[in-house]
Amino acid sequence: MKRIIQFLIRKSASAASRVIKLPVAERIAKLSLILWKEISWGLKPKDGVHLLTMMYKFLQEQISFQATRYNKGVHPKHRLMDYHRFFYSRLKPEERVIDIGSGIGALAYDMAKHGKARVVGMELSPKNLKQAEKEFSHPLVTYILGDALKSLPNETFDTAVMSNVLEHFKDRVGFLKKAQAQLRPKRWLLRIPRYDREWLVPLMDELGIDSRLDNTHFIEYTPETLEAELSQAGLKIKYVESRWGEFWCEAIPK
Repeated sequence: MKRIIQFLIRKSASAASRVIKLPVAERIAKLSLILWKEISWGLKPKDGVHLLTMMYKFLQEQISFQATRYNKGVHPKHRLMDYHRFFYSRLKPEERVIDIGSGIGALAYDMAKHGKARVVGMELSPKNLKQAEKEFSHPLVTYILGDALKSLPNETFDTAVMSNVLEHFKDRVGFLKKAQAQLRPKRWLLRIPRYDREWLVPLMDELGIDSRLDNTHFIEYTPETLEAELSQAGLKIKYVESRWGEFWCEAIPK
């Protein structure tokens, strides 16, 4: 019965979306939010904040999906956060860079275009790789399909890059040690999520709601856990800054 109801809701919402114009949709959404506000006030305080916090997380996820559609398949955070600059501004022309988990190739492309580096983008998803080769090709970029946890290139690099990738690995210390020994980079450039980015994160954990930005994250870092984990992997922080609820970090071998 639950699946039938969910199916009917999806169908009716899909049909309605084809005829409802934005001003009407905005009024419907506002009425819905008022309804949920009234419902939350009728609950016990803990239950009320639990309900609204779950809605908040759901809306965050949907906004992210819609923002990617709005930006023609590329998440607008790439340009709005301007985090690519952190990576390519630290590169030297002609240095060899491996971008582990290169996704659709937007960062690899900018590191080649602006940093003049020779980049190998390693990506697990065939779909992402296909999009990278189509939309973010560059003479200095080579894209390869592969699982970094199972098989790294038998090459050495000046710089290893992981942009919102490391947190998806369970044994991060083990991976960093292995990659450092095999790829022998002189430095790592990392972009990773920060746990203490806002007060709602520990509140959600307190309420038993998964606070992770992505449910495939094994960790979201504090300054202390970041420094400790890199140290265990034989790396030390040379530079770190916190922006947009993330750490942007340059680490070098001890």
